[in-house]
Order: sequence, then structure tokens, then C-alpha cells
Amino acid sequence: MEKVKVFLSDPQILFREGIHFILSGEEDFEVTGETTGNEEAFNLIQANPPSIAILSMHDTKTDGLAITRRIRRNFPSVYVILIMDAKEPEKIFLAIKSGASACVTKDTEPEHLLDTIRVVSQGSLPIMEELFTPALATLAVKEFEDITALNEEFGELLANLVPKELQILNSIAAGNNIEQVTAKLDMSEEVIRRNVRLVLNKLVANDQARTVIEAAQRSLPAMFRTGKRDLKSGDYITRAEFNEFKDRLMERLKSLIV
Repeated sequence: MEKVKVFLSDPQILFREGIHFILSGEEDFEVTGETTGNEEAFNLIQANPPSIAILSMHDTKTDGLAITRRIRRNFPSVYVILIMDAKEPEKIFLAIKSGASACVTKDTEPEHLLDTIRVVSQGSLPIMEELFTPALATLAVKEFEDITALNEEFGELLANLVPKELQILNSIAAGNNIEQVTAKLDMSEEVIRRNVRLVLNKLVANDQARTVIEAAQRSLPAMFRTGKRDLKSGDYITRAEFNEFKDRLMERLKSLIV
């Protein structure tokens, strides 16, 4: 039986060693490396990609969200589990958007941690269950409302909610559990879960796209260089230059999302 390769990164050595000890007692896991910092973790993962990377969400140099984005962008087959001190809705929502498959706290019971690693290794997304809580569903609805303004600028490039997805999220945000949602909306649990999975995928894709947009905005002058002149403070660009920039940005975003 091929073992599930796991990489560990956390600044607290005793905690990290605790996870290593738990995994070493299981026949289906193999710890392929460990470190105290996320930046070094990325370099080691790049050299020898594991099946799963268990990373600290909080790092003084590079937080787990940024590293998760980079891992998922460069190594789609590597699943990420983020370790956080406490499960707060805003932090969980950021973890969802970064592309993490699961998030657990440091006081998670060993058996629960093992179960989480196993289901993640099979391609499941335990983090999706967080979207069935009112707080996270509310944050998701707000996120897509904010995207409306961006879509007006970028030609509906970012993903929006379809009516069914919005209906489900609003019902969850109102405090209904999944059984109540199925009854109120006359949908099967399978349909509801499939739509929530689509919402999660859209959140991740939009987050990656917005990262590209923000990076492009920061490097705007450099992207306008034509060889004839460089933009300086106070310079104006022509409409043709702006349209060229917009077309290049749209192509980059499309390649990212497809």
C-alpha cells in the first residue's frame, strides 16, 4: 500500500513533533519533511512534493494563507491543512479562499486529526462543512456582493453566484441547518452539497484572480512600458495603452481561472 506523504511546518517544535509522533504510529502515513517556517516549507515542498502539507496559518515571515495559495497554484496535487490557534469565522473564511482543504486547531484530538488527514488525502474538503454555518454563509454572500463592483470593471470575469447558490447560502445564513434547508427549498441534500461545493470553488478561483489583479495594479507603470518611454509620476497614458494593458490583464486572469 502506497503511503500518504505528509509534510509538517509549525514554529512550535513540540507541537510539530507531536503530530509526527501520531503519524509515525500509522501504517498509511509517511512524514517526508518538517520545518519551523512556511517559506522554507514551500522550498522543501517544491523539491519533494508530498500528498499533504500541514502548515501553520500564522508565521512571522510568511503566513499560511500566502503559502497555501502558492502551493495550490504550483502543485495542485498537494492538499493543504492549515493549523490555527482558534476557529474564528473570519480566519476560516480566509482559509477557504486560500484553497486549504481543511483547518484544525492545535487542541484537536489526535483521532480527529488522523481522520481529517485521511479524508483530505482522498480529495475530500472538510473545510466545506464550515460554509453550512450561518456566520460563514453570511461572509460568503457578502464576498460575492463585493465582487459585483469588480465585475463591472473587468467584464464579469470573476465568478458570481447563480440564484440557486444564493438561495442556499441565504437560507443557511438565516440559521437553518442542512435538513431545514432541504425542506424549505425543496432540494435534496446532494443538490445542496453540490451547489455549496461550487460556491467554494468560486471563492478560491476569485481569490486567485483578485491576487493577480492586485499584483497588476501594484506593477501598473512597469506593465505600460513600451520601449519608447517609461511612465513617470504625473504622466498620463493613452487610451490605446490602457486598452492594451486591460487586454493583457484579462488574458492572465483567464489563464488562471480556466
